[in-house]
Amino acid sequence: MSSTAAAAIFIVSLVLVLALAYRPVGDYLYRVVTPTKHSRVENTIYRVIGVDPAGEQAWPVYARSVLAFSAVSILFLYLFMRVQGHLMYSLGFTDVPPALSWNTAVSFVTNTNWQAYSGESTMGHLVQMSGLAVQNFTSAAVGIVVAIALVRGFARHLTEELGNFWVDLIRVVIRILLPVAVVGAVVFVAAGMVQNFSSGMDVTTIAGATQHITGGPVASQEIIKEFGTNGGGFYNANSAHPFENPTAWTNWLEIFLLLVISISLPRTFGRMVGSNKQGYAIVAAMAVIGISSIVLMNVVQGLHGGTVPQAVGAATEGTDTRFGVLQSATFGAATTLTSTGAVNSFHDSYTSLGGGLAMLNMMFGELAPGGTGSGLYGILIMAVITVFVAGLMVGRTPEYLGKRIGTREMKFASLYLLTTPTLVLVGAAASMANSTARASMLNTGAHGLSEVLYAFTSAANNNGSAFAGISVNTAWYNTTLGLAMLLGRFLPIIFVLGLAGSLARQKPVPESSGTLKTYQPLFIGMLVGVIVIVVALTYLPALALGPLAEGVH
Repeated sequence: MSSTAAAAIFIVSLVLVLALAYRPVGDYLYRVVTPTKHSRVENTIYRVIGVDPAGEQAWPVYARSVLAFSAVSILFLYLFMRVQGHLMYSLGFTDVPPALSWNTAVSFVTNTNWQAYSGESTMGHLVQMSGLAVQNFTSAAVGIVVAIALVRGFARHLTEELGNFWVDLIRVVIRILLPVAVVGAVVFVAAGMVQNFSSGMDVTTIAGATQHITGGPVASQEIIKEFGTNGGGFYNANSAHPFENPTAWTNWLEIFLLLVISISLPRTFGRMVGSNKQGYAIVAAMAVIGISSIVLMNVVQGLHGGTVPQAVGAATEGTDTRFGVLQSATFGAATTLTSTGAVNSFHDSYTSLGGGLAMLNMMFGELAPGGTGSGLYGILIMAVITVFVAGLMVGRTPEYLGKRIGTREMKFASLYLLTTPTLVLVGAAASMANSTARASMLNTGAHGLSEVLYAFTSAANNNGSAFAGISVNTAWYNTTLGLAMLLGRFLPIIFVLGLAGSLARQKPVPESSGTLKTYQPLFIGMLVGVIVIVVALTYLPALALGPLAEGVH
């Protein structure tokens, strides 16, 4: 079987299984976030933390709860790493330096999982397992509950209440993330992933050198790393390491896991607003962008011009031979389409157009299908902007799901839209203008700019993958990328919750003959078009100076 045929089977089977999972997984998510009854374990947790599960919150209170929980999480994780050398299972590693501790704490709490360090030579088992892996659960849950709060804003009328953050958070962790993580870890161990507390062993390489191979609780972290669209690898090689991704079928399963929640949430959205057709429209727009990106990534990586790529049939540099070019391209597209920083190949070695596509996926806002929760609320913001544009075109007050899109709603949507590009472009420009930051660059010219642009695109969009080529474990990059991750996560969340509160207060607008049918192909096409045009107008100059310039050089 040719590599092209194998890649086609790999992608088609993935799409088919995701399509089959859409309804049952989406319905299960709906059942998790809508009932009024609580389990005995959940009620015990509510009593311990002092939460009234029957009490609901207006959007400012919901937002303060998100920010307070995240601030405490950052502080705890920072202190945990700062005292690592005094903890058990530290493997002899010293305390993590302050700047790196700050960057890493912010990274994992914001669901970015950017790593400016080598995991197996920096973090002990306790920090990996009880610090970083715990944040993989909670940061994923935060994204989901914020998306659900926005959907409640569309579904409810004449109310200030969006639900209870603490109840939503605990339910998502206990009923969704933990059960899959337990079962998935067992499957991954059976597949050959490591799960122990070993400090490792020294082995002799083929070249006769000695290499230390660290063990650890890898499988349990790997499952939530993918399922929660987190991406932080136990090892520096991430999902290219055989202890994290042993075979081609685990590679397929990891891609499925990082896509399945985000793909299924539109079904939950449709159920909550009382129209499954609305959910199908949203997932269709996600699919158009997502499948197009995956196909294009395979094309540019498999058919790239150049003497060496043409001689071997593809751009193989930086690609694990266990997976090949096309499976690696699919993995790279899937992770940058979501907020998953996992990699199974070296993105810095991608072709100029392949690297540019990876950046473009993140610049779309990672909404096709995006991160757990963040993908849904991102594309719903774009849907609001689309109906506003459509309303201007026909001279009619914009409406979406029976809610008027007025000045207040558009302010929240516009602020959401402008936040990430501002962080990316200002951060990249400041780094290129700073002599200390430029000294960290190993490459100059268009590729050097691409590496810096990729870093800030990844950080501000809470992705976490890297182009490499720059030494980011410096005071400048630890600080600026940390700020980009922090602001890129929580400013949009505030705007999303503000929009949700504004929508929930409205009374329903009856549908009329002039109402835009937001479940028909016309709207789906408009939504995709608005996303592409907005991103192109925002980022095209930067892309032209980076990957596009490199591609025509």
